[in-house]
Amino acid sequence: MRRSKVAHLLKETGFGKEVNVKGWVRTRRGNKFVNFIALNDGSSIHNLQIVADTTKFGDELLRRIATGSAISVNGTLNESEGSGQNVEIQAAEIEVIGECSPDHYPLQPKKHSLEFLREIAHLRFRTNTFGAITRVRHAMIFAVHQFFSNKGFYNIHTPIITASDAEGAGEMFRVTTLDLNNPPKTEDGEIDYSQDFFGKSTHLTVSGQLEGELAAMGMSDIYTFGPTFRAENSNTTRHLAEFWMIEPEMAFYDLNDNMDLAEEFTKYLINYALAHCAEDLAFLSKRLQEEEKNKKADERSMELLEKLRFVVENDYARITYSEAIDILMNSKPHKKGKFQYQITGFGSDLQAEHERFLVEKHFKKPVILTDYPMSIKAFYMKQSDDGKTVRAMDVLFPQIGEIIGGSQREDNYDKLLERMRVLNLPEKEMYWYLDTRRFGSVPHSGFGLGFERLMLFVTGMTNIRDVIPFPRSPKNAEF
Repeated sequence: MRRSKVAHLLKETGFGKEVNVKGWVRTRRGNKFVNFIALNDGSSIHNLQIVADTTKFGDELLRRIATGSAISVNGTLNESEGSGQNVEIQAAEIEVIGECSPDHYPLQPKKHSLEFLREIAHLRFRTNTFGAITRVRHAMIFAVHQFFSNKGFYNIHTPIITASDAEGAGEMFRVTTLDLNNPPKTEDGEIDYSQDFFGKSTHLTVSGQLEGELAAMGMSDIYTFGPTFRAENSNTTRHLAEFWMIEPEMAFYDLNDNMDLAEEFTKYLINYALAHCAEDLAFLSKRLQEEEKNKKADERSMELLEKLRFVVENDYARITYSEAIDILMNSKPHKKGKFQYQITGFGSDLQAEHERFLVEKHFKKPVILTDYPMSIKAFYMKQSDDGKTVRAMDVLFPQIGEIIGGSQREDNYDKLLERMRVLNLPEKEMYWYLDTRRFGSVPHSGFGLGFERLMLFVTGMTNIRDVIPFPRSPKNAEF
């Protein structure tokens, strides 16, 4: 008999037909007459109830059906007589596919802390929380590709191994095949990377943006969606060493076009989640409320579905960095010294607390900040006529702060070259990037959305290590 998934059977109304279902046992309970088995195969937040008449199945078989074991069930799909589910299966045959020792299985039917589940990330997919996160993550991946495909964008795979540093941060993972115990040296005593695999010093990429710009200069509208790597020794709840980035690049787009696309894109993703992940989001919302029930009212997070609707139901406020600084300087938290990081005026690097104040307290809607000081932004951003600012933009969301960073790119060859020289960037090695400004240069723009940052927002989780299947962070590369 062909297998049916739990999610499909839970919506089935053709009672009385014979079905097969396979999955992992969440719980088994009952008495000497009947056993009730809660079965889940990862396709739904809800379990499917299997009703097993003990007169048909011996004690030896039923004892093997423990939490965590995998079983196959043939039976009749019936309307459920109990509360909590619409359908159930009256079992005719049960096969134990994979046994699971209840004495050793770490996922017993009780509440486990997220910290504990991170230690057993190879098994946490079997929990309700991480099943829901995984399904939402899949939906968001699909929605990203659907959005850009519908708008005529082309997906570009940019290199994971690179010889350039798009951010200028210098916090990159080195890629080498040299013998680390005895690397070749130059006459000056430096490591001779000319003998390395690529003939030069190479690293894992921090961004696909620069290569994405090259593609946009011939294909007009492209986007990348790939892994990026940061060798920051940071153990915060907001940082990963390996994460995924979505980076569209658009020829003939100015900063206003860029902001329009970013707003349309984020609203599309969240509307998609609300429409296609309703049960999982309802579960995650309830989980968050339960976790925060002992907090003071003003310390609790905004209810998850309310927070998502907060984004899609509002037009994003658009203000300049300078206007934001004025608002913050005149705010009560600043005047009373309640900000952890004080604002000192133009040139201050805004922190999450400042961004959240603008979104949650002042405007009460998502905010896009533009025109940042040139001194705190990357070399490739379009220089404004004032000589002090660049045509940058950051999209700010409630509870999370910046979720998108982008800009109009500098399309003037002389200005870009001058900026690179000021920052001591290797112009000879970056000839290919400069060539796009020498040959048919056009105004163009783009932005980056950290996918895990989006997942934090959509799921309501508070630690970024819980929204990626296998987190990579300092001293942690398990599984």
